Amino acid sequence: MKSVVLKSGYEMPVLGLGTWPLKGNECTEVVKTALQLGYRHIDTAADYQNHADIGRALQESDIERSDLFITSKVSRGDLHYDDFLRATERILAELAVDYLDLLLIHWPNKEIPLEETLEAMARLQEEGKVRSLGVSNFTEAHIRQAMRAFPDLISVNQVEFHPYLYQKELLNFCREHHIVLTAYSPLAQGRIFKDQRVKELTDKYGFSPSQLVLKWLLDKGIVVIPKASSPGHLKDNLDVLDLDIDAKVLGVLDGLNENMRLIFPDFHEFDLE
Repeated sequence: MKSVVLKSGYEMPVLGLGTWPLKGNECTEVVKTALQLGYRHIDTAADYQNHADIGRALQESDIERSDLFITSKVSRGDLHYDDFLRATERILAELAVDYLDLLLIHWPNKEIPLEETLEAMARLQEEGKVRSLGVSNFTEAHIRQAMRAFPDLISVNQVEFHPYLYQKELLNFCREHHIVLTAYSPLAQGRIFKDQRVKELTDKYGFSPSQLVLKWLLDKGIVVIPKASSPGHLKDNLDVLDLDIDAKVLGVLDGLNENMRLIFPDFHEFDLE
């Protein structure tokens, strides 16, 4: 599995399995299948309520823990210092693991001082309960605030990123500061499969729409965590790591941006103000 070296010094596989909104036995079986196919990077979150389901898959696998990369996220309501520590302990217990490879703040929360959360994160890293730290759904302004308090703590920013939401300025900012950008909803929740422009390219060159889009992201140095359920789709996504697609073909996707945000929760505007 190809990987990228994080600011923390640890390696992160460039392709992982997104697990929202998988739950229950389906979640367990999908994760088990993914691991059998060669996935080693599993992404989850407290808000997904599937930690125990994923934990069962990990326990039933014969893959060494050191060969896995497990990411989870703490809910935005648990960002006070003590709450964050307790939330992380719950995550570890539910997953039945001793440490997380990557722990993220799931969403920013302007009601809770960011510095307080970062202090808790730094403590968890010092204690060995978390190897790398990051954020999710953070804007450039949010990241700058974090860097003022802890210049080298943040290794990853996980955000919605796909051809219809090409966040080029944020990507360039993260690159400049050695922060790896991870794309969730990289296939735009299936919208790419209905796009005639994408279909024309895939029909002409013989790869799938998901492979085209994932390769477009990977070639920009972005880590991808597509959600898939069927063995066929899981394998199709994994096969992109060995696929060569001409840069001119990938470049067509650069022109599809519509600033279309698909994930827009009740707490509006990502606490931008």
